[in-house]
Amino acid sequence: MQEISPAIARQYIDAVATFEAWEEAQQEAVQVRGGMYWHAGPPSAPEARYLVRTTPAGAETSLGPQTSENQAIYDRFMQRKRESAERMAGLKAALDQHRRLNRALRVGRVDPLVIALLARLADTQLSPHFRVVGTHALYAYEAAAGVRLDSDALATRDIDLLWDTRKRIQFATQLARVDSSMLGVLKKVDSSFRMRQSQKYTAVNKDGFEVDIIRRERAEDDPHPIKLSDEDDDFWVAQARRANVLLDAPEFSAVIVATNGTMARMNTVAPITFVAFKRWLAAQRDRDALKRRRDELQADAVQRLVDGYLP
Repeated sequence: MQEISPAIARQYIDAVATFEAWEEAQQEAVQVRGGMYWHAGPPSAPEARYLVRTTPAGAETSLGPQTSENQAIYDRFMQRKRESAERMAGLKAALDQHRRLNRALRVGRVDPLVIALLARLADTQLSPHFRVVGTHALYAYEAAAGVRLDSDALATRDIDLLWDTRKRIQFATQLARVDSSMLGVLKKVDSSFRMRQSQKYTAVNKDGFEVDIIRRERAEDDPHPIKLSDEDDDFWVAQARRANVLLDAPEFSAVIVATNGTMARMNTVAPITFVAFKRWLAAQRDRDALKRRRDELQADAVQRLVDGYLP
């Protein structure tokens, strides 16, 4: 591994600070989604006005007649909405500047498709239902540690998403709000994604990049098998051995940067859990020998990060 230069470290720190401010602004913007307006009263009382709250989907709720209290609610809402829009516009401009600087200084080296996928999960509020596990988690660890791992440890053409079956009802509700299927979510990132007919927990795009969605082995009241939506063509989530260990592990989160300078937050598992899990995988005699050697390589690399850089 190699420590990043002071110039790259400074740029990464500044870019992350702006990105985290953007995340906070997005959360605040959610509170003022939709709108409010004053609705005229019935023909018998046209001078009366009623405060109406609208949702982005077009639903309307009456908050009652015009009173000093409702006028104050309206004024506060509109002020917050204006302030939110101004803050989002300013931070978007700052993020665009950091994207250019990230690219110029070669701060990132993650595939832009991975960043776009993570950003899509965040935008649709599906991120809390997934953890990135497997090789791509190393990008989060090296970013937090301020180092570059050997490219051999990072070589992969697929990303593994661990889905939390314990939140399946909330997931189904949110997915229905934003799309008809999980495959549909991926297609908004890259329209060439298709399900692999021989491996229905995997979607692959025209360049051969794969997205695998896995789950813990069946436990408690987990249904089995599980499909992520009612659409004909969507993920059937695969059970993964000892995935419950990854699901129950402390979370680790870091902002990662793509080669084109774009950024996204990656949620994964604590590095020490990653090390232990990879060592367990490497000891499984039924696992492919090449994969076992890579498991050992990755476990050793992350252990060095834990020992020297990560708390």
